Amino acid sequence: MRDTPPVTAVAHPNIALVKYWGKRDEDLVLPLADSLSLTLDVFPTTTSVRLCPAAARDTVVVDGQPATGEMLRRITGFLDLVRALARRREPARVDTRNTVPVGAGLASSAAGFAALALAAAGAYEVTLDPTALSRLARRGSGSAARSVFGGFVQWYAGPPGADDADLASYAEPLNDARLDPAMIAVLLRTGPKPVSSREAMRRTVATSPLFPGWLAATRTDITAMRTALAEGDLAAAGAIAERNALGMHATMETATPPVNYRTQGSRHVLEHVRRMRDRGEQTWSTMDAGPNVKVLCPAADAQRIAAELGEITGCPTVVARPGPGARMTTGMCP
Repeated sequence: MRDTPPVTAVAHPNIALVKYWGKRDEDLVLPLADSLSLTLDVFPTTTSVRLCPAAARDTVVVDGQPATGEMLRRITGFLDLVRALARRREPARVDTRNTVPVGAGLASSAAGFAALALAAAGAYEVTLDPTALSRLARRGSGSAARSVFGGFVQWYAGPPGADDADLASYAEPLNDARLDPAMIAVLLRTGPKPVSSREAMRRTVATSPLFPGWLAATRTDITAMRTALAEGDLAAAGAIAERNALGMHATMETATPPVNYRTQGSRHVLEHVRRMRDRGEQTWSTMDAGPNVKVLCPAADAQRIAAELGEITGCPTVVARPGPGARMTTGMCP
C-alpha cells in the first residue's frame, strides 16, 4: 500500500506566567495545579505526519536527523495514543522542523507536541474538538495543552482523585484578557540543559522543602493573574509572573540534589530588569526550566528594551507578541 499524503500542522511555544511545575499523575500528565500562559508569535514548530502502511515501524525525523533515545520513545508513544483513538495500526513517518533550540528552556516541547497532536489526528482521521485536542497534546508534554490555543491560556489541573481526571484536565483561551503586551526572550544559552524538565520536576516535588509553599502560592496566583488580565493591569500581571517564577526556581535549587538552571548570566539579566523597573520602566522577568530569561513589557517599548538587554549581555534578543494557536497548513514540513 502507498503512503498517505502528509498532514502538516504548525504550533508556537507558550511561556507560563503562572508556572506548571509538578505532576500528580506521570502517565496521564496531570498537573498538581492550574497554570496560565501566553502563546507567542515566534519560534514555530512545523510537523508533518504521513501514514506508511508498508513500513515495519514508525520513522521520526527531527530537524533533518533521525530521532533516537528518549525523543523517539516519546513521539512513538504519542503516536500509539492517536492510533488507539483511531483504532488503526499503520506506522507513520513524522517530520518535525523547529525554529527554537530543543531542550534550552524555550518551550520547544510545547510547540512540538501541539503540532504533532494536530497533524497526527489529521493523518489518522481522528476528529477532535479544541478541548479534546488540548487533552491529547497534554499527554505528549503538559505545556503543549496550552499551545493548542493562542494568546492567554489557562490549563486546568482538574479535581484530584476524580474518576474522569483525564477529561477534566485541559486548556482553554482566556477571552476576557485585556492585555496586549510584548515578551522579550534573552537568549543567553541555546544548548541542551544538563537536567531535563521531567527529571527536575520529579526531583523538586519529591525533595524540595519549599515546594508545598510554592504550590499553595501558585493556586492563589492563578486567581490574581486572571483578575490582572481581565482588568488590563500589566504591572499586577508582571509582578505575579516574576514572583511565581522566582519561587519555582527556589524550589528547584533546594531540591536534593539541587537543580540550578539560573546561570550567572541569568542572574545578571534578572537584576538588570529590576533596575530598569526602579528607574520607571515597565519590565518584569520570568524563567522556565533553562537559563534564558523572558521579559514582559509594553509592546510600545519592546524594541528599545530589547536593545538595552542585548547590549548589557552581548546576547541575541527576540521580541515576541501574543501568537496564534495550533493550525493546519499545507505541504510537507520544510
